[in-house]
Amino acid sequence: MKKIIKILTLLTLILLISNPLQAQTRRERKILFNSQYNYEISPVGVGQDGTKVFKVWGYGKNVGEAVMDAKANAVAACIFKGLPGGGGSAPTPPICGDSGAEVTHADYFERFFAVGGKYLQYIVQTNDADPAGPDRLKIKKGYKVAIYAQVMYDALRRELEANGIARRLDSRF
Repeated sequence: MKKIIKILTLLTLILLISNPLQAQTRRERKILFNSQYNYEISPVGVGQDGTKVFKVWGYGKNVGEAVMDAKANAVAACIFKGLPGGGGSAPTPPICGDSGAEVTHADYFERFFAVGGKYLQYIVQTNDADPAGPDRLKIKKGYKVAIYAQVMYDALRRELEANGIARRLDSRF
């Protein structure tokens, strides 16, 4: 019996050693972490009809920049990634379900997400003061802050449909 255990242990070790490790390099982790599609979102609850309410994080050199980044992330998540379910709300698919929409319509999205851009009219920040406590973290290169945001999802969808960016819900597949 002891020989069988030793043989099985030896075989297991050989398999583990011979199988190449699939760990990410530090460079790969940094690229994924800094990706423009890396939005930190957690659902808060159900908003009024046509809106989505959630907590979103942003980064910046100061708190103001981080809050503006969080607002842009909130709208971008609705457009490109969709929203997770939770807090009484169901998961929501992205408005632009087509992969590569951000590249195909790069000129539009560059203007849309510019400083003071049109994306700001589709977001309502539900907390007025600068984030504090656990929603405001000092990190190596600035701040990471969380805001509670309400995005006017239906109005955003109508805007993107009107400009030919997103397909209408009543269009054929």
